[in-house]
Amino acid sequence: MFSLNGSSFTNNSVSGVSRCLTQSQKRMSVPIVVLASVSSNVKPGDRNVSVLMENTLKEMKENAPVIEKDSKSAVSGGVGDVYGEDSATEDQTITPWTHSVASGYSLLRDPNYNKGLAFSEKERDSHYLRGLLPPVVVDQELQVEKLMNNLRQYDVPLQRYIAMMDLQERNERLFYKLLMENVEELLPVVYTPTVGEACQKYGSIFRRPQGLFISLKEKGKILEVLKNWPEKKIQVIVVTDGERILGLGDLGCQGMGIPVGKLSLYTALGGVRPSACLPITIDVGTNNEKLLKDEFYIGLRQRRARGQEYAELLDEFMSAVKQNYGEKVLIQFEDFANHNAFDLLAKYGTSHLVFNDDIQGTASVVLAGIMSALNLVGGTLAENTFLFLGAGEAGTGIAELIALEMSKQTGAPLEETRKKIWMVDSKGLIVRSRMASLQHFKRPWAHDHEPVKELVNAVKSIKPTVLIGSSGAGKTFTKEVVQTMATFNEKPIIFALSNPTSQSECTAEEAYTWSNGRAIFASGSPFAPVEYKGKVFVSGQANNAYIFPGLGLGLLISGAIRVHDDMLLAASEALAAEVSQENFEKGLIYPPFSNIRKISAHIAAKVAAKAYELGLATRLPQPENLVAYAESCMYSPSYRSYR
Repeated sequence: MFSLNGSSFTNNSVSGVSRCLTQSQKRMSVPIVVLASVSSNVKPGDRNVSVLMENTLKEMKENAPVIEKDSKSAVSGGVGDVYGEDSATEDQTITPWTHSVASGYSLLRDPNYNKGLAFSEKERDSHYLRGLLPPVVVDQELQVEKLMNNLRQYDVPLQRYIAMMDLQERNERLFYKLLMENVEELLPVVYTPTVGEACQKYGSIFRRPQGLFISLKEKGKILEVLKNWPEKKIQVIVVTDGERILGLGDLGCQGMGIPVGKLSLYTALGGVRPSACLPITIDVGTNNEKLLKDEFYIGLRQRRARGQEYAELLDEFMSAVKQNYGEKVLIQFEDFANHNAFDLLAKYGTSHLVFNDDIQGTASVVLAGIMSALNLVGGTLAENTFLFLGAGEAGTGIAELIALEMSKQTGAPLEETRKKIWMVDSKGLIVRSRMASLQHFKRPWAHDHEPVKELVNAVKSIKPTVLIGSSGAGKTFTKEVVQTMATFNEKPIIFALSNPTSQSECTAEEAYTWSNGRAIFASGSPFAPVEYKGKVFVSGQANNAYIFPGLGLGLLISGAIRVHDDMLLAASEALAAEVSQENFEKGLIYPPFSNIRKISAHIAAKVAAKAYELGLATRLPQPENLVAYAESCMYSPSYRSYR
């Protein structure tokens, strides 16, 4: 996680926290946490974190209530599962008697249990469904086939999005079955780019709440609001304040589409049980004048709260989450503006299990793509020069992780590896002479160079081998920029990452055409294959969905209590390793999404292994085969028999 002084995302490796022991008793208190002294080779920053961790774990032990030992848990030990956090990846007992006995009609309207026409004859008798359904009984596979046929009839992507959300609200398992079996076709529907349009029109298409809305009106009552959510064993929260939704800007309360979409992917791609996921939008107002005047806008009609009022609301929220759901609940920050994103990550990174997808998830997936691309270009990471257009949370996050990986590979100090990375913001090349006016997160990237205003001139001067766009400004990789890259690179690596598609720095067709078919191209939003001079080019999509579901699963199965930079590097390396020789022969630098569940399991295993190595895991002992264990924990959307 990015620190305020720019030294690293966070320097939070914990030393001296030993693996904890438990005593097997029929009725037991929370296991005692044994803490060794901090070793002498720990850095000063690490020592502070270790002390903080000791206090945190001590507080957890002292304040936790007496609990029953969970005899079904595959992994035991560590900090006690007081809040049921470790059951987030485990399937739950399904006996919907309260619904079916009271009224079969209610059962058909409960998305957690409804199977539609797939209810068997026996189930229709035992759960009072006779007459409430047509006589035909169909299996889940036929339901999936019918729904895909229906979805393909829609010409407008937003219509498909609405249809998918309707399905999720009436039949949860069928929704995930459909998404998992058609992930490459449906991912752009439930996620980028369609989710951007859905957020813009969220007030008009809003039907029923899919998460929690916490506004300034709830200040002082956030814990009560959290308790209103029907599911109690929450392990993953995706939260946004809607200020920087994709490349679309401030959408206020209507940013809820982002947490909803992200958590759908946590389940479909990462196997986290849906009931363990909670989407949250923090509504502090909006500065979007169009929304403030929109009669259908569903949020607070006021300008954004700033300063102390904002900080106090977020602090209450973070405290309430830990109080209600425990130490091991993963809080993923999503689409916060730069001025808040870095500060929130730095502030809560050492006290909560937090992750910023825009800073860290984007960084991890882009680093994986670059490492993979080197198999086509040749050479090492340190032999490349990087130029970024855009120095916000995505750009600086990617840059920092590249520098960290470079430092890991070469042993060179981080300050030296950063010198291989240059950035252009709205005022031009970031150079040392601008230091006094730069925001803190841009300062590590200010190098000695004369000022350069235009991107194309920066390309000519720096001569980068890798050009990365994270500006949120479309059409900024012009023909001249791409052609210039191609003049001194046999295979220029060009990543146009901004979302949605309209904000992409250039299209796949432009990249391949302007580089005479020599570019290695990846984008944030998907592009169709491009035919150029008789050859078909299939571009990569640097989609965060490759990373965050597997990362989250790895944190859950290990019971991790903090996110460490090395976990992000492990995730990148695991993803890059999933690209096969067959993929490379097609010009692909990312594996196909059709294998995403397997990919997520491998990423989860690497992340979990790193958590155990760093002493940040609490589910002990460590499973012998983490890949197999991760796969066994994954949620299955197949129907279950109701007796």
